[in-house]
Amino acid sequence: MKCPHCGYKEDKVVDSRATAEESAVRRRRECLKCGKRFTTYEYIEEVSMMVIKKDNRREPFDRKKILAGVMKACEKRPISMEKMEDIVVQVERSIQKKSDREVSGARIGELVMEKLKALDDVAYVRFASVYRQFKDVGQFMVELKDMLNKGKRKGTR
Repeated sequence: MKCPHCGYKEDKVVDSRATAEESAVRRRRECLKCGKRFTTYEYIEEVSMMVIKKDNRREPFDRKKILAGVMKACEKRPISMEKMEDIVVQVERSIQKKSDREVSGARIGELVMEKLKALDDVAYVRFASVYRQFKDVGQFMVELKDMLNKGKRKGTR
């Protein structure tokens, strides 16, 4: 494993445990050169899943793309990396439960929005604004008003 801080290729495992869903092994590592610590996750490689894009192209499922989108939506929010990683694991698990080897990008986006909405309103709105590609401010305002009205009904706002 290459240290993300200094690039040295030797480290020691300080801690190892399964994630909450037991879908991965989380390892805490320490670089033998610079002494800094970093975390890695090991996953079982599943049968490759294909994602059907909006233009009907197909490309291999890539969890890194989901994580990048979630991280962007959660930027400068009080959300830990562990919670963001958990969203990706939950989405991945949801689509793997189906027997199909293909999933639409739209389905993945909806699952991510569902998880973000439960976690953080701002992250949800950020992700939705990019994912749904609002055509104008009006569409964006409709989404915000809907979210605010649901919050009022729940008594949270």
